[in-house]
Amino acid sequence: MRIAVVTGAGSGIGRSAAVRIAERGVGVVVTYRAHRQRAEDVVAEIGEAGGTAVALPLDLGDTSGFPAFRDALAVALAGVWGRDTFDVLVNNAGSGEMSMIGETTEESFDRLTRVLWKGPYFLVQALLPLLADGGAVVNVTSNANRANVTGPGWSVYASLKGAVTVLTRYAAKELSGRGIRVNSVAPGATRTRFADDVLGRHPEIEPDLARTFALGRIGEPDDVGLVIAALASEEGRWITAQDIEVSGGQYL
Repeated sequence: MRIAVVTGAGSGIGRSAAVRIAERGVGVVVTYRAHRQRAEDVVAEIGEAGGTAVALPLDLGDTSGFPAFRDALAVALAGVWGRDTFDVLVNNAGSGEMSMIGETTEESFDRLTRVLWKGPYFLVQALLPLLADGGAVVNVTSNANRANVTGPGWSVYASLKGAVTVLTRYAAKELSGRGIRVNSVAPGATRTRFADDVLGRHPEIEPDLARTFALGRIGEPDDVGLVIAALASEEGRWITAQDIEVSGGQYL
């Protein structure tokens, strides 16, 4: 059985990716930072559908914990699936904070950098010994790094997502000798808990935001999760080094 690790899989895009990957007969390791019950709910959902999943804690903003996570992952792989490697890493976990350049503090800058850039970079490094040849990495970026998208207040977030886009290309080149494909998906605005559940807290912004999409609505987690699952599967076997915008034509 193939195995996937999906970070931040307790809700939103991560949850959708975990469930959709599991539907394809893949075992899933669901990671969480603070909300264990959400992760356990995803594990239960996958189990009820006939799949196999486990939940493991991971703080993407604390690289010092990555060796311990790698060890826990190795134990789970052996104990649940009889494997010593896994096949897919989905770098989804992240956070977002809005601040204008003139008001951004070094503390918030560093916090976002740890989670959005340093974390994914060194997580790939930490897990390379366990990632099977012929595997796949899917990074979740954002259409905020596109040239036609400039939302005031998102300079740090967009810049860091742009860094992950560049990392995707370089990692695809470096890991190609092992047959490992590396791609990223760039969602537009999606109905998740992003930025402290901004859409849930401010439903009044939804009509105007929906008008920025060529397809006429805000994205749903499954719109992105299905693409991640496809890229991680045999269907994506000839795709690498790509950053695929999955945004329903936002700002087209």
